[in-house]
Amino acid sequence: MTLILLVSLFAYMLGSIPFGLILSKKILNIDIRKHGSKNIGATNVIRSGNRKIGAITLLLDISKVITPMMIAKYFDMDANMIIIIGSFSLLGHVFPIWLNFRGGKGVAAYFGILLIMSPLFSLLFIFMWVSTFVVTRYSSLASITSIISIPVVYIMVNMMKLNDFIYYDFLSPKDMDFRINFTIILFISVILIYRHMENIKRLIKGQESKLK
Repeated sequence: MTLILLVSLFAYMLGSIPFGLILSKKILNIDIRKHGSKNIGATNVIRSGNRKIGAITLLLDISKVITPMMIAKYFDMDANMIIIIGSFSLLGHVFPIWLNFRGGKGVAAYFGILLIMSPLFSLLFIFMWVSTFVVTRYSSLASITSIISIPVVYIMVNMMKLNDFIYYDFLSPKDMDFRINFTIILFISVILIYRHMENIKRLIKGQESKLK
């Protein structure tokens, strides 16, 4: 139990590191919270005009979720706990202690969880994001569509008994509990949709900015 608590705390603290804010200040000499959508995530860094720093931010935001999940795997924690550990990192990203619990939207962090949980789910997430973005040019709408698609497909996978085809080796179906994992996915999805509420309001009003 002590090990689980320590790894969970590490996951949260690592997730709380605002790479977008740090890189924009150190390299671009700007406070990303005062530009564009005022978000500290990779999309807003790209919106500020620097795709390279935005890409680095994206990779770092993904890696800070993958790292504690792989540590949990190293200590032979079960599949459910590995995903929970990833969720703590996501919570750190969305609600960082260093920024008065006002962090990023959590999309990159969610992708990191999916990448470890199921490469096919992560590919679905990318496909939904890219296809929506290409059609609409709204990054927020692409993220919302991708977020909603995962729990929907997760239910379909379970109903069609395709678990063997979907899950990655160390998260094999025999180690998975559908109800627990669906609850975790649904919990994450609700949080991320909540973080996108302002975007949703702007989309409804037609005031959301497009990403060029």
